[in-house]
Amino acid sequence: MGKTRNIMEIDQIFMTHRERFVRFADSYVHHIEAAEDIVSESFLHCWEQRNNLIEVNDIAMYMLVIVKNRCLDYLRRERVRDSITEDMLSDREWELTMRITSLEACEPETLLRNEVQKLIDKALKQMPEKTRNIFVMNRYEWKSYQDIAQETGLSIKSIEYHISKALKVLRHELKDYMPTFLFALHFLNS
Repeated sequence: MGKTRNIMEIDQIFMTHRERFVRFADSYVHHIEAAEDIVSESFLHCWEQRNNLIEVNDIAMYMLVIVKNRCLDYLRRERVRDSITEDMLSDREWELTMRITSLEACEPETLLRNEVQKLIDKALKQMPEKTRNIFVMNRYEWKSYQDIAQETGLSIKSIEYHISKALKVLRHELKDYMPTFLFALHFLNS
């Protein structure tokens, strides 16, 4: 008989107090659908535990405690979710700040000059050693054709040939950067 009484009481409490419990839950979770879910889950829990509720004096109060605890669980989950979202936003904000700072500090001329210099260095490594050395002596060490000819024992015509050969390789490697290359050559010759 006690089991039957509890079943009827649970049904009656559901019918009588459902809206009040939903308003109670919503006053804390501020989300009506979540509040309705919390109340439904609480009543379902009471229904599933009905055989253990024989000694409970006030089932409505018992259900309200369950609703309260489920609201607390919901709010704790929300806090964790918000914290994770905040961390993700914080990480994203940091990343964007770093990108902006990096871009603001970026000097396109320096980047382009460095890129061109890397291409020049790569092209120089591909040249025959004698051509490379003659080009470096002329363009980086500021030596004249005559000084290079005396130092290497080659004729001035040979030096001109090697410089011409090096410039041809560089023109080919830097065809996409020709205005910058001309600037760099001017800079090297200044």
